[in-house]
Amino acid sequence: MSEVEALSARAAEILDRLVSFDTTSRSSNLELIAFAEGRLRDCGADTRRVANADGSKANLIARIGPDLAGGVLLSGHTDVVPVDGQAWTSDPFAVARRGGRLYGRGTADMKGFLALALAAAPDFAAVAQPALPVQFAFTYDEEIGCLGAPSLIAELARTGPRPGVVIVGEPTNMEAVSGHKGIATFRVTILGHEAHSSLTHLGVSAVMEAVPLMQSLRRLAQELESAADPASPFTPKGASLTIGQVRGGTAVNILARECVFLFDLRVPPGIDPRAILQPFFAQVAALDAQLKTRSPDAGARVEARSGTPPMAPETDGAAERLARRLAGDNGPIRAVSYAAEAGQFQEAGFSTVICGPGSIEQAHQPDEYLELSQLERGAAFMGRLAEAMG
Repeated sequence: MSEVEALSARAAEILDRLVSFDTTSRSSNLELIAFAEGRLRDCGADTRRVANADGSKANLIARIGPDLAGGVLLSGHTDVVPVDGQAWTSDPFAVARRGGRLYGRGTADMKGFLALALAAAPDFAAVAQPALPVQFAFTYDEEIGCLGAPSLIAELARTGPRPGVVIVGEPTNMEAVSGHKGIATFRVTILGHEAHSSLTHLGVSAVMEAVPLMQSLRRLAQELESAADPASPFTPKGASLTIGQVRGGTAVNILARECVFLFDLRVPPGIDPRAILQPFFAQVAALDAQLKTRSPDAGARVEARSGTPPMAPETDGAAERLARRLAGDNGPIRAVSYAAEAGQFQEAGFSTVICGPGSIEQAHQPDEYLELSQLERGAAFMGRLAEAMG
């Protein structure tokens, strides 16, 4: 068995354990963090946790090699999206191997990368007199707004050592990705006044008042699509907006007391989402004032839920150069439309690239899978990284 095959086999075993931890974002990730921390400590790594406010979740930072600035940081999130309502043909929290694929929640997004990093840790530790360290950054709550990474990045900047490059292992088929869109998410709440639906003059239907707001967002989405730069490397090329959730009303014959809807706006680098939304914010404020004249308890408001900055392609970026060398990638500049923690690292001043096993097309799907061939490509990548440490 070659070294790459051996590393790939270790990664598959570790992936089975990682998938077995139900780290859906609504749940704790502490069991997975403890498992990863234990494996890294067994390799002599220095580790520390950065917990959330109530201690139910944690980021993990670890270092193998000298306490020196420079080197590589391998970053990935530990949380996964829910499986509720999806038609899985096998247990989503137990890896099933079928036809050269590893099925399970998070195999592609993105526990496959975490498994490779942990599988390679003994190889990193075995490097004699390493010139620079390899660091690990495992985060929580990426799937619900990249909420965990900011505190990890702040801790890394405060205590060091500062990595020279950051590789975020989102699924890219082991190809270097240089840019991603940013995302901003918002919650709109309309409060009405309940009454019998035959007496519309005595109440305010929050659902009916929400419809014009949603129509405005739909028109804005169409305008953004039309205004997209044809030369943009993204698909879709410009900013995109979608309403993802709507909830309101209690019965068909009651004027709805409340309607809530959530939307996201994804923008390429250089576009300010709040500037795009200023007319919509003004529309909500005008509706709020108008509703209060009809009923004192009625109103409308819009709240920001999360905001993740985009990642812009770097000119001769150190992270991209290294990732391409380790992956054997001579392809074109690539950009993706999903948001990731890479933009947060870049915003903090780190040279950053995205490169990890698996396809984003598998992410969030029932019967999510990772090709074994992708795990092997990732193992080769990690093996070359160990060689580069010397």
